[in-house]
Amino acid sequence: MFFFLLNLALTDMGCICTTVPKAMHNSLWDTRNISYSGCAVQFFFFLFFISAEYYLLTVMCYDRYVSICKPLHYGTLLGSRACAHMAAAAWASAFLNALLHMANTFSLPLCKGNALGQFFCEVPQILKLSCSQSYLRGLGLISVSASLSLCFFVFIVFSYVQIFRAVLRIPSEQGRHQVFSTCLPHLVVVSLFISTVMFAYLKLPSISSPSLDLALSLLYSVVPPVLNPFIYSLRNQELKCALRKLMTSCFQKH
Repeated sequence: MFFFLLNLALTDMGCICTTVPKAMHNSLWDTRNISYSGCAVQFFFFLFFISAEYYLLTVMCYDRYVSICKPLHYGTLLGSRACAHMAAAAWASAFLNALLHMANTFSLPLCKGNALGQFFCEVPQILKLSCSQSYLRGLGLISVSASLSLCFFVFIVFSYVQIFRAVLRIPSEQGRHQVFSTCLPHLVVVSLFISTVMFAYLKLPSISSPSLDLALSLLYSVVPPVLNPFIYSLRNQELKCALRKLMTSCFQKH
């Protein structure tokens, strides 16, 4: 689990470093400029890290499933070599996904200007600038990626259904609490990531507006990577005690 957490931390750091520094630079210098090549690089790396995060969360879900539902087979199914292979597959798949989307998106002719209504280069905003026929071509690859993402989502849901069924069969309350404390951080992170992405990309066109699109993009691109380390760190007893003392001292002062 800690090996996968290390990989997840790298994706979180990558997501933040890809979008936030340029956004801060533009805000401080009161500009919205980004070069075409800079936009392509930002597009690639953001999609690479965000895809890797989703794939790693799916792999981590399988890790939780095996450890709880098939504990006696854990060493066989998820040895160090198997974990390394799954992590490598997640990174390689993310790289291929990002490369295909970048090649497809930046090969489209832009017919509607060059002003993005966003603080970073993302797929929907760039497709809005392309010609109508090219826009439909770009949607084809997005549909394939969405179908693949849906399969991963179904796998995550199925795994957690099996996990909860196994937890409810544990006779002792302490055992159930221990298992829930292991799964809850991952479940919270998965729910936060998937819900923000789905709401950002699947919202109705009637409720779309530039300010709402900006807020939703900020929600799924910045908030989950920032909160992930905090959510997983809550399992650390020393951190819990420090946080409890901090909150107690703040309440006493007020």
